[in-house]
Amino acid sequence: MTQKLKNVILLLAFALAIPLITGAQVMKPVKWTFSTKQISPAEVQLIFTASIDRPWHLYSQDVPPPPDGPVATSFNFEKSRDFKTIGKVKESKSVEEFDNQFQATLKYFNDKAVFTQTIGVLSAKDFKVTGYLEFMCCDDKQCLAPETVDFEFNIKGNPDAGAAVVPVTTPGETAPADTSTAVADTAGQSDSVQQAEIKPVSNGGLDENSSLWKLFFLSFLAGLAAILTPCVFPMIPMTVTFFLKEKDKVKAKAQALIYGISIILIYTVIGTVVAVTLGANFANFLSTHWIPNVLFFLIFMFFAASFLGMFEITLPSWMINKSDAQADRGGIIGAFFMAFTLVLVSFSCTGPIVGAILVASAGGEVLEPIIGMLGFSLAFALPFTLFAFFPRWLNNMPKSGGWLNSVKVVLGFIELALGLKFLSIADQTYHWGILDREIYLAIWIVIFTLMGFYLLGKLKFSHDSDLKYIAVPRLGLAIATFTFVAYMIPGMFGAPLQALSGYLPPQATHDFDLNKIIRDNIQVYGTSGGQGAEHVGSTLCDKPKYGDILHLPHGLEGYFDYEQALACAAKQQKPVFIDFTGHGCVNCREMESRVWSDPRVLKKLREDFVLVALYVDDKTELPESEWITSTYDGKVKKTIGKKYADYQISKYNINAQPYYVLLDAKGELLVSPKAYDLDVDKFLEFLDSGLAEFKKRK
Repeated sequence: MTQKLKNVILLLAFALAIPLITGAQVMKPVKWTFSTKQISPAEVQLIFTASIDRPWHLYSQDVPPPPDGPVATSFNFEKSRDFKTIGKVKESKSVEEFDNQFQATLKYFNDKAVFTQTIGVLSAKDFKVTGYLEFMCCDDKQCLAPETVDFEFNIKGNPDAGAAVVPVTTPGETAPADTSTAVADTAGQSDSVQQAEIKPVSNGGLDENSSLWKLFFLSFLAGLAAILTPCVFPMIPMTVTFFLKEKDKVKAKAQALIYGISIILIYTVIGTVVAVTLGANFANFLSTHWIPNVLFFLIFMFFAASFLGMFEITLPSWMINKSDAQADRGGIIGAFFMAFTLVLVSFSCTGPIVGAILVASAGGEVLEPIIGMLGFSLAFALPFTLFAFFPRWLNNMPKSGGWLNSVKVVLGFIELALGLKFLSIADQTYHWGILDREIYLAIWIVIFTLMGFYLLGKLKFSHDSDLKYIAVPRLGLAIATFTFVAYMIPGMFGAPLQALSGYLPPQATHDFDLNKIIRDNIQVYGTSGGQGAEHVGSTLCDKPKYGDILHLPHGLEGYFDYEQALACAAKQQKPVFIDFTGHGCVNCREMESRVWSDPRVLKKLREDFVLVALYVDDKTELPESEWITSTYDGKVKKTIGKKYADYQISKYNINAQPYYVLLDAKGELLVSPKAYDLDVDKFLEFLDSGLAEFKKRK
């Protein structure tokens, strides 16, 4: 099926769905029930069961954070001296498939999801466990704003607990048991719950989790690449020399096998330790907090400087000498310590590769880091084991020398480029503004241009040998590098560079966007017949609140606070255009890129309306004076997102985005609101009908 045909079918589907969407009520496709199982007097299992209407799905705890992914399901327990959580929250088996909303492979649940948390009972008296959970759900066409649900469990006291008081730990894990108690669902109805069989999340079924194969394959390739580094490759002759000492061929081959297995075990144990000690919360900390991201950036820069010849990274000599001394003992112990020596000596080259695998795989699951390290260590150990088995192969190997230095330098350039991603994540999350898109691209263009000149022999470092001629493989790498540079250059002028979208900062951070300038000129001078110069300046009444962290697309000016927008509309005597949107709303971005970008739409939005974008998922804390108590659920809303998600539900009885509302200067509805619809003409009709009604009332 061609893409054009797919688009036609998709448009027809949306056209049929429009009457349902626009007339929709508040949707509750996910209903929660809560129950308990008594494992023992000292342990109780809390069970959270989600019933999911078709075709909606609920996202797992383990998904990329916005804007790359949806809001993950999460559980927050009120701290208490009456109990402690044991481990992390477990979840039933999820589906892992490509998600059209976020254009990524994500974990989610259909029909039903069960989450469990085991707690240790520390009080002799009965008590309650309270808190709230947060989740997000989508179907094939739209996503609902993240929602929070309060929970409460009645727990029997433990007669053996005495007066022991232990601080509560972070939320955690599960185990099965028997008796159940009734709890309420999100609609406030009491419901006794039939216990379901709980299966811990398992990434172990390779047939059900193809991403593990991908992780294994990429890690295997990384292991092969690590062999070609200058601190690893010369270890092969040393390995052969060690195993030639054994005259008994059978013993020599047994030692070689133990040697290879030892390399795999040493690396895999590292992955296991990471998996056990670092959970999903820590993975989220790694992916979003500025401290680990800046630290990873500095580590990559440190290794890059070493690879480029600024200095050599070596482990303490006593550590390597001690391992060498044990290796000289021979036998099984000697083979193990020979493997350990290899790992230590090669650390300065394998460290950043191993670190990258662990960072990528440590998502709170046990198997992912193990699979990653297993793939890496298997490839890494393979040549050493083979050469230990067949020492005569050494005579056919290329000798180490200048080509290894070239590999090291190329790795240094790549380290420089990839390290910027960590700094970029911190920069975007905390709105520092130091690594905007064009700055990021400019650095990459310079790095890979220098790498191309290095491959051609036009750039030389102190530890490089003379390059008398260019070999064909090296020329091929140079051509590929310069092709990549040529691909990136249009990005400096605003080209989207979709192949690099996962690595580059958002398009909104690009200052010089030629496409935007052309669109704006067409808007101001083209469609306005040269009479639009009066609209070049700002059309805002005052500086938008939160304008430093929130933005409108296509250079449009507007507000992010409803009251501020309404006041400006009254002053300018213009209607208000409300855009209920979200950072993680993929359909919102599609509407902006395919409908809002039309010059006719842009002209009306820019000239005829006061725009206000209300983000329903923004985590920015409001000052206490702006907190509101919901008339819908009675809860206090303390963030921008919760405030405007509640406003959308309370006022318009709907909780899906995107959702567009036209109001007069008094805040009264002009025409029926509009939801997701990629038909530009219908969107223009929506805007025109709102303007006509506004003029009639005026």
